[in-house]
Amino acid sequence: MTVGRLNCKHQTLSLNERTLIMGILNVTPDSFSDGGRYVDIDTAVERARLMVAEGADIIDIGGESTRPGAAIVTEEEELRRVIPAIRAIREAGLTTPISIDTYKAEVARQALEAGADIINDIWGLQKDRAMASVAVSHNAPIVLMHNRDEAVYANFIHDVINDLRRTVDRAHEAGIRDDQIILDPGIGFAKSHEQNLQLMNYLDRIVALGYPVLLGTSRKRMIHRTLELPPDEVVFGTAATVVYGIVQGCRIVRVHDVQAMKKTAVMTNAMLAQKELE
Repeated sequence: MTVGRLNCKHQTLSLNERTLIMGILNVTPDSFSDGGRYVDIDTAVERARLMVAEGADIIDIGGESTRPGAAIVTEEEELRRVIPAIRAIREAGLTTPISIDTYKAEVARQALEAGADIINDIWGLQKDRAMASVAVSHNAPIVLMHNRDEAVYANFIHDVINDLRRTVDRAHEAGIRDDQIILDPGIGFAKSHEQNLQLMNYLDRIVALGYPVLLGTSRKRMIHRTLELPPDEVVFGTAATVVYGIVQGCRIVRVHDVQAMKKTAVMTNAMLAQKELE
């Protein structure tokens, strides 16, 4: 099963023509690389405008940092951060699909009603079982990421694949359709440095499950630890992971540096398209 389109409220996105760029907009004070930069609504709107101009196909808005050691944010605080930003972006006339980066069902529900199109759940329906019903009732595409409470595996790659299969089964049982499902291998979540690098070599195994795969490696610890550089100086390392993911079949890349990663994706797509003609 291969899904060719992502049906969003504001636009339908093709998953077959080129790699889609998801631009990250954190309206948080403590995200690992851009915390506090876009908490002001006007600044967030301008950032969204810029990302779209640079080539973003989706704007991913998050109100809770997922960096290691980050404080848990209450539902009320998360709503206070993300809902005004979503509304302001829509009121500014931007029709680019918005994804809401949350594992809380009520935040997802209110975000969709405020103008978001896609749910991006870093816990893959594990933390809030009501999330599935929100996706179903709003006919929203949902990103289901691989995650665990602990990085303990019997057979790492095999276990990750099976975890994702169980996540898809859970989605089906709740009534989520195949054409709503996007999978994310969860680079940087419940995985050691070595496991993250290993998983990057098996992304094609996740693609083979038959669902669009979103790759989120941008400025991740795997990269700045390897390069021994701070998160805001690893654009070339991020580009390497983006190319490697696209070559293995990933359809969406979630990135901070939209302009650079858009150019990276366009060049990679062009080479792959030529190869298919041979």
